[in-house]
Amino acid sequence: MPNHIIIKKKIPTYKKKIFVSGDKSISIRWVLFASIASGVSKAQNLLISEDVLAAINIVKKFGIKVVQRKGFFVIFGKGINGYKYKQNMTINAGNSATLGRLILGLIINCNKTIKLIGDKSLSKRDFKRVTSPLSKFGAKFKLQKNFSLPLTIQGSKKIKSIEYNEKRGSAQCKSAVMLAAMRASGTTFIKAKKSRNHTEKMMKNLNLPIKVIERKNHDLIKIRKVKKIKVINYTIPSDISSSAFFIVLTALSNNSELVIKNVNINPSRVGIITILKKMGINISFQNKKIYKGERIADIKIKSSGSIKPINCPSRLNASAIDEFLVIFLVAAKANGISYFKGLAELDKKESPRLKWGSKILSEMGIKNIATKDSIKIFGNPSLKINKKITIKNYLKDHRVFMTSVVAALSFGGLWKIHDSKAIRTSFPDFLNVISELKKQ
Repeated sequence: MPNHIIIKKKIPTYKKKIFVSGDKSISIRWVLFASIASGVSKAQNLLISEDVLAAINIVKKFGIKVVQRKGFFVIFGKGINGYKYKQNMTINAGNSATLGRLILGLIINCNKTIKLIGDKSLSKRDFKRVTSPLSKFGAKFKLQKNFSLPLTIQGSKKIKSIEYNEKRGSAQCKSAVMLAAMRASGTTFIKAKKSRNHTEKMMKNLNLPIKVIERKNHDLIKIRKVKKIKVINYTIPSDISSSAFFIVLTALSNNSELVIKNVNINPSRVGIITILKKMGINISFQNKKIYKGERIADIKIKSSGSIKPINCPSRLNASAIDEFLVIFLVAAKANGISYFKGLAELDKKESPRLKWGSKILSEMGIKNIATKDSIKIFGNPSLKINKKITIKNYLKDHRVFMTSVVAALSFGGLWKIHDSKAIRTSFPDFLNVISELKKQ
């Protein structure tokens, strides 16, 4: 079966209600917390992607039993100190930086040397940003010369609390330190630039000894040593990052309307909603509720006629960091020039995403000027593509693939998009949902 897809025409008008897959960030965190809980935890709608399966495989290596049953997963937690470590173990985070960084915090007290590896893309990413603060707890790390994988960790039985100033807005680094702090004597103090807060939400829901003081531009977090974690039964909400592709597809399609059911609208994740509303896109939340500290809602989107350009406030970057590639597609159809700045972090993702965003726009015929941390997009409301476009060699970045599919279905042209298996890391059901939207 070919590992590419061909798209020859734009998507027809539709009016649909859909579900998208479970939230990846919450799915990975559920696996990790359930594995150190005291008892049996269950999860429905767990995302069954390569990233989440990698998390399951790692906790299995540490002696934790995981069972998949019809409609849900079960993890038999052995308690906060229940992991079993063997000398010279190797664990594989696959493509997931979230998993690779968080697991290091969780095994900060391992008494054996453990090797962490990942796939080609993950092995290019900077792990010093997380090993540097974690080493202050007392663990020892060995990395490659460019601070990448593979690395080894030698934990310590005497984990001491630290003070940590997280300046990048990285939820992964912050969360890794929070997980390590659960094993440290004393109180760990974290000052963190605003970023995703799923770890804090889950810890609070579990009644763990955590206190969060929210300030305008940062959070102050205090964590004391954890003695016991109760079981965590969870119905995972739909992922807003996965929903983003259908939000944009609907906004750019003709006379279409879409409702995406039961989506996690955590305020640290809805930057794309704020940005698109500023651009005049018709989006609303319905049936809002709170579930285990997370905000959940149905998202309703209608096709937009005139799209306004935006000078995007950089304060929204952290809450939209995974969605900028599809946001750029909306800017491509705006009536004017849009400007996005402070995006250097995009090129530290699975692929250099800022460069790929610029490349896709250029292939489409959209003038843009990109620097190392910004992009200016000259929108064309009447853009119609009548040429062949090939997308390949992008380090199998799932978001580059899905963005290319949305561009092809929104603007036309003949697209050949390679590495369709890239979606297995985060959203294996993506093309099936696309097919559902095409059905009349």
